[in-house]
Amino acid sequence: MRNTHYRHGWLLGSALSAALSCTAARAEDGDARLNALERQIQAMQSELRHLKHDMAVHNQEVRAAQAQAAHAQATAERRAVMQAAATPPVTPQIPAGYALVPAGPGSPPGSVSLVPMEPPPPKLPIGTFEVGNVRVTLGGFVEAASIFRTRNEVADMTSNFNTGIPLPNSPEYHENEARFSARQSRFSVLAQSNPDPVTTLTAYFEGDLLGAAPTANANESNSYTPRVRHAFAVYDRSDLGLYFLGGQTWSLLTMQKTGIGYLVSNVNQPLTIDAQYVPGFTWTRQPQFRVAKSLADGAFWVAASVENPQTVYYNGPNGVPTNIGTVNDDNTGGSGLNSPTTANSSGVAANVQYSTEVAPDVILKLAADPGWGHFEAYGLARFMHDRISVLGDGTSHTVMAGGGGADMLLPIIPHLLDFQASFLTGKGIGRYGSAQLPDAVIGADGKPDPLSETEALIGLIAHPVPVVDIYAYGGTEQIRRSFFSADVKGKPEPFGYGDPLYSNETCEEELGAGSGCVANTSGIVQGTLGAWWKFEKGPYGTMQVGPQYSYTHRTIYQGLGPTPKTDDNMLFLSFRYYPFS
Repeated sequence: MRNTHYRHGWLLGSALSAALSCTAARAEDGDARLNALERQIQAMQSELRHLKHDMAVHNQEVRAAQAQAAHAQATAERRAVMQAAATPPVTPQIPAGYALVPAGPGSPPGSVSLVPMEPPPPKLPIGTFEVGNVRVTLGGFVEAASIFRTRNEVADMTSNFNTGIPLPNSPEYHENEARFSARQSRFSVLAQSNPDPVTTLTAYFEGDLLGAAPTANANESNSYTPRVRHAFAVYDRSDLGLYFLGGQTWSLLTMQKTGIGYLVSNVNQPLTIDAQYVPGFTWTRQPQFRVAKSLADGAFWVAASVENPQTVYYNGPNGVPTNIGTVNDDNTGGSGLNSPTTANSSGVAANVQYSTEVAPDVILKLAADPGWGHFEAYGLARFMHDRISVLGDGTSHTVMAGGGGADMLLPIIPHLLDFQASFLTGKGIGRYGSAQLPDAVIGADGKPDPLSETEALIGLIAHPVPVVDIYAYGGTEQIRRSFFSADVKGKPEPFGYGDPLYSNETCEEELGAGSGCVANTSGIVQGTLGAWWKFEKGPYGTMQVGPQYSYTHRTIYQGLGPTPKTDDNMLFLSFRYYPFS
């Protein structure tokens, strides 16, 4: 529009100049031309006024448009501000495992860098805390249990499946027993550290209140007071698949769940409330040194241990002869007499804390986890020792004993039903069975005479729901007799274990004379059924309750007189709280 106005002005000026020139040049034209010129000037002036009016109107329109545009821009800016205030700021996405940190020296002020960050430490399990670089995990439970037996064993949570089940000649045979107990409550501490990525150092302690001060011994569970169940340390190298253990824990013979581990939780112990478990279960808890090696990424294991020795001799009438006189040289009582001798029974009696030993028990084990089930095979070597003395002289004897066995754990229905089976057979293996049958007697030649025995156990464990376990076990321990006869003061006298000449005449007569009821056990059989219900389980621990019933039958070797029979029905109920698991 501005160019149009300039063009009109220029035309007007040009017209005026032309008119003046014409007037000066042609004054002679007269008034006619002057009038015409005036009319032309008036027309141009009228056009100029119209142009000025159009310019004023245009300028007004321009100002109105500019005001409208400024208002629209201000409105848009206010809306943008309001929208920005209502919309949260967009945070840039940071990849997992990285963090924004201030940039290093020389970077522009306020700049940041994206750097990888260390992963957060894993959340510690319940009951676990750290002391420096050592992880400490607490364990154990508090138990309130009840016990009912149809035969009075005068026992707490640890049943005596052998001589503890009384015969009819004892008043206890005719009595029940019922009591409550909290003595099986236990406490444990697991400490572990890693000096480097491939090394684990472990220490574990566990104890309970089932020590037996008057009769404490080293036979099977080392039940001194206070009672130490486990106390061991482990050096473990994951890069070598190798660990070394020293201390008291489950025997290497005891069945495990996978591989050959050292954590107590990996041992496949029966789920029973009875602290003596089940006849046929092969176990001890004793001091030992063990080395174990995994092969093929843990699919196979090989291990060896040397374990605390302890020989349990039969110490009934004539079990450990102290003055034989003339002794036959065989087990049948035939001819051929030796010179008079005296057997030194020191250290071989059944009720002593320590037997006379010259070497530890040696155990070798192989284990396999081929992908379905767990399998083990093992062997045991023992070295029994005694000394036979005559006046001014004597002879020491060492006799080798031991045996072999195997076991398996099969997930018949994974996560629902498991089956297990195990056995151990050999000579002098009684201390490794729950029934605690004797290991040996003193033979006719004065040497230790290991007794042949077999232990076997089968079990079914069902998990119908995650918080319920139902178990059933059947176990047995059977022992063979070994005996001889000797002339004592001119009369034949039976010696050994299970001699048919032992008297059982008063075994079925209440308060019958003890010497008239030898009653050597030939075998123990038990069936057990029980369950556990974990009715509260979470980050606050586990609370569970369960019953157990067992029937135990004890058979006796035939002797002079009737062959007695005895059995025991036992019922347990346990209420436990595991605050750390």
